[in-house]
Amino acid sequence: MSLSIAAGCWVTLRYRISDAQGEPIESGERELTYLHGGYGAVLPGIEQALAGQVAGHAVALALEPDDAFGDYDASLVHLAPRAGFPADLETGMGFQKVPGLPELDGDGRVYIATDFTDDTVVLDGNHPLAGMALRFDIRVISVAQASEEDIERERRMADDSDN
Repeated sequence: MSLSIAAGCWVTLRYRISDAQGEPIESGERELTYLHGGYGAVLPGIEQALAGQVAGHAVALALEPDDAFGDYDASLVHLAPRAGFPADLETGMGFQKVPGLPELDGDGRVYIATDFTDDTVVLDGNHPLAGMALRFDIRVISVAQASEEDIERERRMADDSDN
């Protein structure tokens, strides 16, 4: 008998992400192994859709921004002085510590450089998929019971990421 997905199970899945119109966000299929049970490795809506399922299950799941990566928040876009950033700065680089804006350090966000000039860097703290309705095509590859040690380690990591 196949093990059903429940809290405390390792789940390996393959997935594709597309926008609401079906256009792929990333090329190809991705694989992910996560511990089921609210540890933050996957979106809650995905965990809910997979609960009780077994290896081989496939689902197409549509998530609105509130259930995916949230609405786009313009207040998370900041201008920072160019001084202090690496000389080889490129758009797309991420920063947890933002030169020139120490008030952003430690808020748990990664700020992505979206544009820059000789004097200024535009940084965006939104998730790159914020504000987008998304479609996930998911196939469960395997389900296995996690050890108590695995569960405790994942719990500690989730607690650390909340602080």
